[in-house]
Amino acid sequence: MNIYDFNVKNIKNEDVSMSIYKDKVLLIVNVASKCGFTPQYEGLEKLHELYNDKDFAVLAFPSNQFSKQEPGTNEEIQEFCTLNYSVAFDMFAKVDVNGENTIPLYQFLKKEAKGLLSTEGIKWNFTKFLVDKNGKVCERYGSAKKPMDIEKDILKLLK
Repeated sequence: MNIYDFNVKNIKNEDVSMSIYKDKVLLIVNVASKCGFTPQYEGLEKLHELYNDKDFAVLAFPSNQFSKQEPGTNEEIQEFCTLNYSVAFDMFAKVDVNGENTIPLYQFLKKEAKGLLSTEGIKWNFTKFLVDKNGKVCERYGSAKKPMDIEKDILKLLK
């Protein structure tokens, strides 16, 4: 099993097969609009601009599970990201990343790359997963890790 075996819903609530990202390096992030880490959208967009044409993609999954910091609808989230951060990378429908309603993609990500002290649970918004071109989850980064601080790891996988 790898990341390409999953289907998700995009921000417009349309089904998307993760297989469309085959042969790309991915940075998958759970995001929120009202979080102290929300300015990381800038770094995520910068990575997108730098490497989108080099087989790299940022995939953002809004979640309202952490202090209800993503209360909006999918449409409101999309509008916020476009107006405030000019986000051009792929946005997905609001999801649960923890608990009994965790989407299968996040169940897989958490099993493949455990967090601090080998825990699976996502601790906060803007947890990031780096996936190689073969769909293997390579690394997990906590919320405080800035997107541009992951650039060197992305470049290694793009070679």
